[in-house]
Amino acid sequence: MRIAGVNIPDGKRVDIALTYIYGIGRSNVVSILDKAKIDATKRTHSLSEEEVKRITHALDEIKTEGDLKAEVIGNVRRLRDINAYRGVRHARNLPSRGQRTRSNGRTKRGKRVTIGAIKKEVAAKMEAAKTTKAGGK
Repeated sequence: MRIAGVNIPDGKRVDIALTYIYGIGRSNVVSILDKAKIDATKRTHSLSEEEVKRITHALDEIKTEGDLKAEVIGNVRRLRDINAYRGVRHARNLPSRGQRTRSNGRTKRGKRVTIGAIKKEVAAKMEAAKTTKAGGK
């Protein structure tokens, strides 16, 4: 089944399956199913065409998928343009909601990159390689 441009899994309950749509969470599902007058425990493969139409009609009132993603990207771009603190944190790929980054923050910042001291011999080789490239041009 396909709702709002997303493939909905067949064997799952309707309230869980609708959360596969970007912008629809567990709290939104309750109101959507109330508007569509569909039981939340029903499985998606047992929905009729008429019930699917009622769900899509209820979803039309909520911003989902591409529209929501475009709005979020626009909000972040606006924060960057006005040089807000949150925009700067987004630009530098750091947490923007006050979390500490000294010991944690790996989810946002990615894998650790060790920056250590370079031995004198390795530094000399790197310097020699730079001068040969510059001299060859």
